[in-house]
Amino acid sequence: MKIITNGDRSFDLEKLLAKPLFAHLATVDKDAPRDTPVWFHWEKQQLWIIGTPSDTFPKRIKNNPKCAIGIVDFDPETGLVLHAGFRGTAAVMPFDNIIANRLLSRYLGQDENNWDPRFKNLNKSNVLIRFTPETVVVRDQSYLAT
Repeated sequence: MKIITNGDRSFDLEKLLAKPLFAHLATVDKDAPRDTPVWFHWEKQQLWIIGTPSDTFPKRIKNNPKCAIGIVDFDPETGLVLHAGFRGTAAVMPFDNIIANRLLSRYLGQDENNWDPRFKNLNKSNVLIRFTPETVVVRDQSYLAT
């Protein structure tokens, strides 16, 4: 994975990816772009995303695995704006409870008893998307908040 920074205005990518932020998955359908906000899990230089039977992005990935993912950490009170833009390929993988639980616990907490019931019983009708980045652009675009 090649990391591109903007010089002295960079940041620790691993710290950003450890936060429970939203990612925007960009896929292509019939030469038209599509954007899907998703939760993600970063592990071994790959991003993992859960797909459900009602999601359309797994079908788009099967047809065209080239994707982009954008993740932004933004705080208007402090002026913090950190952006990581990934380009690479994705694959639709069989559902794996271990990876899914790691992903969900980032957003819902460690205690599954406190999870929204919709997330407690994910099953084999779901899939995992494994995104492998070729490049990532890391930019600190923070500003002085007044």
